[in-house]
Amino acid sequence: MLTKTSKPLAAPPSAPAVEDCILVLQGGGALGAYQAGVFESLSRVYKEPSWVAGISIGAINAALIAGNAHAQRVEKLHEFWDLVSSSSAIPGADRRHNAAAREAFNEAAASQVMLFGVPGFFAPRFPPAPFQPRGTLEAISFYDTAPLKATLERLVDFDRINSGATRLSVGAVNVRTGNFEYFDSTQRTLDVRHIMASGALPPGFAPVEIDGEHYWDGGLVSNTPLQYVLDQPMQPGKHGRVVFQVDLFHAHGALPATLAEVTEREKDIRFSSRTRLGTTMELDREVIAQAAQRLLAKLPAALRDDPDAVALAGLRSGPCKDASVDVVHLIYRSKHYESQSKDYEFSRLSMQEHWDAGCYDMAHTLHDPRWTGRDRTACGVRVFDLIDDGPQPHTTSISPQKVSTP
Repeated sequence: MLTKTSKPLAAPPSAPAVEDCILVLQGGGALGAYQAGVFESLSRVYKEPSWVAGISIGAINAALIAGNAHAQRVEKLHEFWDLVSSSSAIPGADRRHNAAAREAFNEAAASQVMLFGVPGFFAPRFPPAPFQPRGTLEAISFYDTAPLKATLERLVDFDRINSGATRLSVGAVNVRTGNFEYFDSTQRTLDVRHIMASGALPPGFAPVEIDGEHYWDGGLVSNTPLQYVLDQPMQPGKHGRVVFQVDLFHAHGALPATLAEVTEREKDIRFSSRTRLGTTMELDREVIAQAAQRLLAKLPAALRDDPDAVALAGLRSGPCKDASVDVVHLIYRSKHYESQSKDYEFSRLSMQEHWDAGCYDMAHTLHDPRWTGRDRTACGVRVFDLIDDGPQPHTTSISPQKVSTP
């Protein structure tokens, strides 16, 4: 599926067993096919991720990965994405090189979704929400997600998830309290409700009831679970943590020229800024925590019981205190003909393009010499963003001694 190159890539180096591989998947609706393509390339190197965390469509992809054995994961992802794109499987080769025609095609496909729903995912309510009894879930959502429940129950083995083979965490928001909550397979038994709650975006979808509380899409509060992942202790026996953070909205973009472009740009900024902010805050916190630990080591014994010293000692220096943490950031880059409807445009043509882009970006990241040649023994947090996007791609490194950006 590596459509951007005609030259096959040699196999990248195998992942060492001492690395704790974690996949972090952002929300983004139809753009989630990009994450599936990323995983197809990633799975050739990291055969068994220890943990998959996701929000919204990322939670669905995460469940498909964690809820299947290695040999079936890409197949199940294909089955899901082929199903949800099946209603707009019209051949579109003649539209690939005509931006105006392709944009019109995409908008038509998105309009079809709004009117008729998505196979295996959601269907419009009848009668519509305004005509449903007040106080019912049907009265506060436009679409019925019963098809998604059936799809997930067919494609995901929840017994496997709850066995602990691969840790799964999905985020949702408590409608009553407004608090964000993670449903984690190491802390509770997960079922289809937890995955659907993470993707219950209002007013399209109704909240999902779990143990007497109702939950909406986790993207309302945070669109990526990176902070939750970095706050957790590392698996026993692992000496390094590699986090593949796959985002679906890009922070960079041109000044809009039309009102439709304003809506698209606003959506990109809203979701991508949360991810960038979370990453930046987490890295800054790590620098402060490491500095505190170094300062405490320099204090004379008489001062180590001082209340301020004890407070500083409580600043846990994350998982990289004794090991390295490498965050690989992959971001979907929108095509110039994609519009504000790109996250609910489920055409087969767009789905395949998103999948191919993810497959290509992950493969080339794993072959990049800045990744293959990194110092695996270094202690600290490093962020790798190695996909070309105009300016030179970069690596940000945070070590116990300094912060530097080459």
